[in-house]
Amino acid sequence: MEILHSNIIGEGSPFLILHGFLGMGDNWKTMAKRIASLGFQVHLIDQRNHGHSFHDDTFDYETLVDDLSQYYHYHNIEKAVVMGHSMGGKTAMLFGVMHPEKVEKLIVVDIAPKSYPVHHDFILKGLQALDFEQVKSRKDAETILKQYIPDFGVRQFLMKNLYWKHKGELALRINLESLVDNIEEIGVALPAMTVYEGETLFLKGELSPYIKMEDQALIAAHFPNNTIITIAKSGHWLHAENPNDFFDAMVQFVS
Repeated sequence: MEILHSNIIGEGSPFLILHGFLGMGDNWKTMAKRIASLGFQVHLIDQRNHGHSFHDDTFDYETLVDDLSQYYHYHNIEKAVVMGHSMGGKTAMLFGVMHPEKVEKLIVVDIAPKSYPVHHDFILKGLQALDFEQVKSRKDAETILKQYIPDFGVRQFLMKNLYWKHKGELALRINLESLVDNIEEIGVALPAMTVYEGETLFLKGELSPYIKMEDQALIAAHFPNNTIITIAKSGHWLHAENPNDFFDAMVQFVS
């Protein structure tokens, strides 16, 4: 059984962070250092087909939850605070309802337990357009991605997946083929009638469309002990766009 790759920062009670689609644990490093300073051992986990973790054809939330269970077992973790952003939030929610005894508190960042339509297709098309026989520099890659992804911030986020496989040969860390094949899985809803009774914090970006007012009833049905806090002046990447308010809201919840 392959174990998920992680970067572990600090000492103390375990605090697990799960990144979003096409991200990696490293995206959360700055925030992780701040969390670790409070006396937590922060685990920045790369989910399968992302970052430095293993590649596999199978990709759905039940499998991601199984990966996390194996990770707990490998690292002798009994209980942890679990925080997930976007796709990672979906993993965290399902983990909470399936393994409530392993979750101290649950933090879900800018995602609801509802179904979302496929909306990453233009990003995946851009990544698929990168032919590494032709693309010989990061600048070449950005020139191609720009045709599909006009947003500079999104391009920079995606380009963190580029690495030098060999001298003069770039590659992507993500398992693009599997993620394209399983793109429908990213937006699936939390299964009906599943409940996590523990304390749950939902953090939403003020400018993000991912959590809407009308989602509150569904959130309460799955997570009856929930709090929803809006982080001002932030979109979907609220932890990067307004890190101070994000950190303060999260700290108040976990302390």
